[in-house]
Amino acid sequence: MYLRKVLFLTRTACCNVSKLQAPSYSRQKVWLIAANSARFYSAENIDKNKETKDEKVDILGRFFPQAPLNTEDAQQIKKEQEKFEKENKEKSEENEKSWRRMKMGFAVFGGAMTVMGTCMVIEMGAPRRGDDGQIIEDEFSHLPSVLQYLRRTWKELTFYEKMIKEPSREKLLPDPLPSPYQPTYTLVLEFTDVLVHPDWSYQTGWRFKKRPGVDQFLQSVASSNYEVIIFTTENAFMIWPVIDKLDPENKFITYRLFRDSTHFVDGVHVKNLEGLNRDLSKVIVVDWNKAATKFHPQNSLVLKKWKGADDDTALLDLANLLQTIAMSEVADVREVLTYYGQFDDPIAAFRENQRPPHKELSFNGYLNVYNPP
Repeated sequence: MYLRKVLFLTRTACCNVSKLQAPSYSRQKVWLIAANSARFYSAENIDKNKETKDEKVDILGRFFPQAPLNTEDAQQIKKEQEKFEKENKEKSEENEKSWRRMKMGFAVFGGAMTVMGTCMVIEMGAPRRGDDGQIIEDEFSHLPSVLQYLRRTWKELTFYEKMIKEPSREKLLPDPLPSPYQPTYTLVLEFTDVLVHPDWSYQTGWRFKKRPGVDQFLQSVASSNYEVIIFTTENAFMIWPVIDKLDPENKFITYRLFRDSTHFVDGVHVKNLEGLNRDLSKVIVVDWNKAATKFHPQNSLVLKKWKGADDDTALLDLANLLQTIAMSEVADVREVLTYYGQFDDPIAAFRENQRPPHKELSFNGYLNVYNPP
């Protein structure tokens, strides 16, 4: 009885265990089947891609056949590669040498500038000594030695800068002569492109072409109570011999002023009429550059720049205008010049009988210049 119950319980337990293990076996089989199928699929695709790739290579090979390289071609390619590598190596070495030379050049230049600057400070910053050899006290003597030298050097440099930018002297002309030897009016003329025009060629070098009527113009104004002054922004060594050719006996041109008599402002050499030592109510400046006379525009008569035209008559008309002013004894020429300064071409306006309103004086057929009431 007991034995039968034990056998029954044992069989029941075994059946239950088999039932529990059956699903796990089925799951394992499912996972195995899935893994095998994935592996089979990947292997199949790899084979297909390989076949496709081989097929593509074969197709390219059909259309672009490549012959196998022989020994000579391989040696030629090798030589070209070696030559290319050698050229690159030589180029890199040359670049390194150039960079080394450049650094050495900068070092030498920097050393030279340092030595030159030190010598300049020592020379220009040294204290001044009297005739007896004693040091002359100045405004920097109470400072330390290094600052003394630096401050004196800076003062000297600014002094030289002032010499470049300002006129070489405060009074450009001597005092006027006593009456009746001193002319009433002062005519200041720009030389280049007003009286002459510079021209250069390979055959002749620099030459100066005289403006039509320049000789008659100078003779006319010099005999019409004018003190004629050449005031040009050119250098003296270049223009002086040309003026000698234009007026060899110094009959017409009284004084000559050059670039060293101008102010250098904003890159332009400006003529300051204050240094002429003349009454500005009797000074007339004739120029083609308005910027060169910007300190005194009311005294300026700005003409068009002459470029060498042979049919030009501006100087003859200008001589008539200046003669009219002188013969009319105008008290202040700035009133007349201000009126004509409103025209782009004052000579053309004078030629066309343009005149100041309500103030006229007839002279030689011109109604342009007047005496103020």
